[in-house]
Amino acid sequence: MLAQICKLGGTARARQLLDEMPDPKPQPRRKKMMKKDAYEKARELHAAITEAGYVPDTRFVLRDDNIDEAAKERSLMYHSERLAVACGLLGTPPGTTLRIMKNLRICGDCHNAVKIMSRVVGREIIVRDNKRFHHFRGGACSCGDYW
Repeated sequence: MLAQICKLGGTARARQLLDEMPDPKPQPRRKKMMKKDAYEKARELHAAITEAGYVPDTRFVLRDDNIDEAAKERSLMYHSERLAVACGLLGTPPGTTLRIMKNLRICGDCHNAVKIMSRVVGREIIVRDNKRFHHFRGGACSCGDYW
């Protein structure tokens, strides 16, 4: 709008409008708050899917050091797909489809977790990994669990 006014020779009017516009308030710590919110939402999702029957498959934890099963389960809880679903749930209106793009294959545990998440949150979740699109809807995946 300001550009059109300037093109029409109204630079004084454009300057007046610009001066009257409120200054955008800086958003300090927004990125940190979003990260905190995403991790909190991931914990909530983990609790919800565990209640719905999810059992973590710790074979997909790729660490050699001697860590206990609880630490392995915590590690799985924060895989990128789950954090992406958590961010999507925080940032989109209810009922919208979540679309997640990855450059690596989805691990088997996340595949099972996202299937259950789609049923628990009542949304379609589409995950594109480096092999195929996975359409999770109502607790099932379009790949027929051939990932």
